[in-house]
Amino acid sequence: MTEVTRALDLSGVFANGTLGGVLARAHRLDLFGFLVIGIVSGLGGGIVRDTLLQHGTPVALTDYTYLAVATAGTMLAFVADVSRQISHRAFNLLDALALSVWAVAGAQKTLAVGLGWLPAVLLGTITAVGGGAVRDLFLARTPAIFGGTPLYATVAVLVSGVMVVCSWLGAPTVGILAGIVVGVLLRLAALTWGWRLPGSRDWRPGALRGRGS
Repeated sequence: MTEVTRALDLSGVFANGTLGGVLARAHRLDLFGFLVIGIVSGLGGGIVRDTLLQHGTPVALTDYTYLAVATAGTMLAFVADVSRQISHRAFNLLDALALSVWAVAGAQKTLAVGLGWLPAVLLGTITAVGGGAVRDLFLARTPAIFGGTPLYATVAVLVSGVMVVCSWLGAPTVGILAGIVVGVLLRLAALTWGWRLPGSRDWRPGALRGRGS
């Protein structure tokens, strides 16, 4: 499972590095800006996860493959306008895969060091959304995890939960596959139909009481 986790981690690093590069292009940043945003997007969530796990130096700082893969994803977006080269559906699929793969990897790695289900769900979610949140702050954007966008962090929570349940049942491989499938389908459905959690402006208990009286 260690090699599986590493492969999942690296695939998420590449995808998120590419997504960061796409946003850097949208903000018309130069090469240095591309690298900063792409690398932060690709490595941020994993570094936060490994720091919280306190099981040695974050792997992104000891295994240079991580930096190389994040840079490769970023440079792909730099040399080619990825958002135009691929269809809107394919781009959404990349986004959904990146989110789901990292949630699975984060939850699996947390369970592997002996922590329980709640830390696994929390760190799986942090792995999936942490890099994107830091990236958005760098770009002066409201992080997607704070709402205003189709289901994002919620998908990461559910994917991490699927991984935890399947691991508890003794089927971690099934958890990886099921978590990714569930996450991709839910994220794509949310993007297609605009599913969002209710915000404070949508919650009017006084109005509800008034209708019930």
